Amino acid sequence: MTSDRDEMIVEACLAGDRKAFEVLVDRYEKKLFNAAYRVVGDFEDAMDATQSAFVKAFEKLHTFNTSYRFFPWMYRILVNESLNIVSQRRRFEGLDSKIELPDKNPEETYGDRELGRHLQSAMMDLKPDQRVVVALRHYQGFSYKEIGEILRLPEKTVKSRLFSARRQLRGILQRKGIVA
Repeated sequence: MTSDRDEMIVEACLAGDRKAFEVLVDRYEKKLFNAAYRVVGDFEDAMDATQSAFVKAFEKLHTFNTSYRFFPWMYRILVNESLNIVSQRRRFEGLDSKIELPDKNPEETYGDRELGRHLQSAMMDLKPDQRVVVALRHYQGFSYKEIGEILRLPEKTVKSRLFSARRQLRGILQRKGIVA
């Protein structure tokens, strides 16, 4: 199982094998970048959040409890870094609601790309705490329980935020004439 291997890799890192951490970076870099992008809405900021999260995870690896799963711990660091970037950006400028998603692959249809752009734009209109739960649930596929672990929230709070965020997204998309 991957999570068992993750903990073994962490233990190897803690024992002094610095190369072992590269395995974790290779394993989770794309997934974490995608999550950061959904939160910050900017390619460069998502790269910064992802890199910063890995650096902090490496620096704080000695605090990781190997009786828990590594990925939720790592994901929590990424979410914090992403929210810090959003918070810093907000001090200097408003969120850009015209952010476009990069193309996923050449076969993607024009309609799918347009819907993706509209959805990402609507996501940027949500509060960061709502944006995070939507990204974790719908783009990363985490369960309510896993999201609660990552965000250190009760499952009921996760469900409530997700319900509110979905309702808000629907309203935004309706106002823009994207959905009926």
